Amino acid sequence: MPAKALSYHLLTARREKALSKPVAKSLTKPAKGSNQLRIIGGAWRGRKLNFPDVDGLRPTGDRIRETLFNWLAPDIKGAHCLDLFAGSGALGLEALSRGAQSSLLLEKHAAAAQQLKSNLQLLQSECGKVEQVDSLQWLRQQQPPHPFDIIFIDPPFALDLWEPIAAALEAHHWLSDEAIIYLEAPRDAHLQLPTNWQLHRDKQAGQVSFRLYHRHAPAIPVNG
Repeated sequence: MPAKALSYHLLTARREKALSKPVAKSLTKPAKGSNQLRIIGGAWRGRKLNFPDVDGLRPTGDRIRETLFNWLAPDIKGAHCLDLFAGSGALGLEALSRGAQSSLLLEKHAAAAQQLKSNLQLLQSECGKVEQVDSLQWLRQQQPPHPFDIIFIDPPFALDLWEPIAAALEAHHWLSDEAIIYLEAPRDAHLQLPTNWQLHRDKQAGQVSFRLYHRHAPAIPVNG
């Protein structure tokens, strides 16, 4: 066989062999037993991130997130954010994407917390931190590293944690003087919140109410 023909034959054989190998799965394809979250705005817009299939983990939907971050647009850049029930990271990571200075994500479930850490590494972000903790105990036992400007409160509804969480935030000095607090709760929930939290926005989606409160200092003492 002439040298030129032999060279072509070898090249073709190598190409066919390479194409016959299994193709690696996409890094963005969810693993078995996991789901995906999409960042909807900011620097990471369109990025898809995995989160585990955990009972009770229900990421805030795209439409609600879009509304929320439109509300927060004047305040998000440079803000210190606290995501108390981070779950998939739908709120805390979205905040970072849109220019928050930092985001502390608290998550009790081990698999969900580990995935949040992996997603921060994937995004190459040094502005986010994950703690695998019980949020209420954490607020009561830890010293805040600094006051937080934006707080996300979206606990599992069955646990009924809104009021004790709000009390602990005030009693243990986690909030900046003019903090903004986002809260998701059942539509028919009647919550007793600190009297210096003024309701600023209130909307419903199905059976869920999502609300934005503006804090006004000084706080009236509450039991945490």
